[in-house]
This record gives sequence, C-alpha cells and structure tokens, in this order.
Amino acid sequence: MGFVVRIMQRRRSRTDGTTLARRLGCNKQGFSPNSKGTNGPEKKPRPSAREGCKATILVKMEKSGKWVVTRFIKDHNHPLVVTANGYSTVGDKDKKIEELTLELERQEQLCAAYREKLFNFMNNVEEQTEELSSKIQVIVDNIRKVESEMLKSFLQ
Repeated sequence: MGFVVRIMQRRRSRTDGTTLARRLGCNKQGFSPNSKGTNGPEKKPRPSAREGCKATILVKMEKSGKWVVTRFIKDHNHPLVVTANGYSTVGDKDKKIEELTLELERQEQLCAAYREKLFNFMNNVEEQTEELSSKIQVIVDNIRKVESEMLKSFLQ
C-alpha cells in the first residue's frame, strides 16, 4: 500500500534465537506515550505522528520453514502519504503547523518592521512639534515686543 511500518512485536526461539513471528504495523499505530518521564525531566511536547491506526500484519514461521500470514488488518484510519522514495513525509497536520508557524514568523518580522517605522515616525512628529512650538514662541514674543513698542509710541 506504500506506507511506513513499525516493528510492533518479535518472537524468538529460546533455543537458537531465530525469529518465529513478527507483527508489523502502520507507523501511526497506537498513541504516543505521555511526555512526562518518570525517570527524568518533562520532555518538550512535540506533535504526535500516531493516530491509533489498526493496520497490522502478523506473520509466523511454520515448522516447515515457510512464513505464513496469520493476521492482516488492511484498513488505515488516516490518509496514506506516499513519496518517491517510499517513506512517509511529515503528516498533513504537521505540514499545516509548519506552514502556519513559518507564516507567523514572517508576520512577526513584518510587525517588528512596522513597529520600528511607527516608532521613527512618532519620534519625527515629536521633533517637529518641539521645533514648531519654539518657532511659535518666537512669533508670540515678537508680537508682544511689537505691541509693546506700538503702545510706547502711542503713549508718547
């Protein structure tokens, strides 16, 4: 079917160690274990690739030496992802998370650039306001001076 398998179980002979049975399952079989380790620190949470898939094949070696399929569950509970080299790529959910994470990073960079431009603009407005205020103060002072001179000349 073109999917990645996981070796679920292996039974060996106690006498010579040869493999007597193997159970292979879809790599999305079961669910990921809890991220908290009992013998260590809490692990960084990562997206799980497991989805509880039941697709399995169990093969046993008969006494004649032939391998026989004794159990086969074909159906997957998820879409199959096949690539040119036969290995599964990152799942659709993980791909979407990756894409959204990259988009978020790009938007954060844009936001930082806009924030810097806005900060520069506000600084420029503040400088211009101070400059205009000082010019207005000079004008007001000049008007007062002219008014004072006019009042003196009128009174004389």
